[in-house]
Amino acid sequence: MTPPRRITVVGAGVIGLTTALELAAAGHDVTVITAAAPAATTSAIAGAIWFPYQVGPPDRATRWAARSRARWAALVDDRAAGVDLITGYELAATADPPWWLAALDDARWGPTPLPGAPTGWRFTAPRIEPALFLPWAEARLPRPLVHRRVARLAEVAGDLVINCTGLAARALTDDAALVGLRGQIVITAPGGCDLATTIADDGPPGPIFYAIPRRGELVLGGTAEVAADDDPLTVDAAVRARILAQAAALGLTPGPVRGDRVGLRPTRPAVRLERDATDPRIVHHYGHGGAGYTLAWGCAEDVVALIDSCAQ
Repeated sequence: MTPPRRITVVGAGVIGLTTALELAAAGHDVTVITAAAPAATTSAIAGAIWFPYQVGPPDRATRWAARSRARWAALVDDRAAGVDLITGYELAATADPPWWLAALDDARWGPTPLPGAPTGWRFTAPRIEPALFLPWAEARLPRPLVHRRVARLAEVAGDLVINCTGLAARALTDDAALVGLRGQIVITAPGGCDLATTIADDGPPGPIFYAIPRRGELVLGGTAEVAADDDPLTVDAAVRARILAQAAALGLTPGPVRGDRVGLRPTRPAVRLERDATDPRIVHHYGHGGAGYTLAWGCAEDVVALIDSCAQ
């Protein structure tokens, strides 16, 4: 067993919080430093549904997704954590299996309840309410968050530093592979939509679409366009209209629009989960794109395993 370490996690989105909780559960002395409160992170506006979207590498992502799915399912009985199991549909015209199907034990191809998309892959998906889960996770940290901006990871105190800074990691590490993908969502009243069913359509030829129910509202999306770090994150009315039109074309009947949210997903060709080559005290853990909630627990387990293996 690895001797307890003083570990500082930088970042308090879903990746930073789950990593900190796993490290604390393994017996380490954990502090979380963050420039933004969890409610002000990209994780707070995420759709937060289990769905491996635009993430790699496929072999590791499949394993991380499977582990995370099991961990989210284990939280369902704690209503305060904001996790529910719902029925997911990945729309598809043919039965060609998506690469992430290996992470599922109940996927079936067949009819969907949508007149505008009659077939797809059906599976059980954990859905997380960020407004509930983020404070739930923060409350379980061993000590209060430290609110300050980190300019250099090497200057952060601790035996180990875990870099969970999302898009901010580009400036901290000069990682040119990390980009921000702009995501815009529309939040509506449930209307006539089933709050126990989530829909995803990320195949050609059209833009991506998803419908993610929460306990009292519906999240409709979306977009995935590379954007500059200084994107003003203003709502595009044309994108909102397109999303609502896609919902209608599928036969969905959402209620009145309650608002729009825009954020930047920290995306790279492969999640970076590794020790820094020049400073072994630093472990990088970022680049989960639109699959932060999908991979969070599985990746956090690997961070603990990485620390254990390096200590032996």
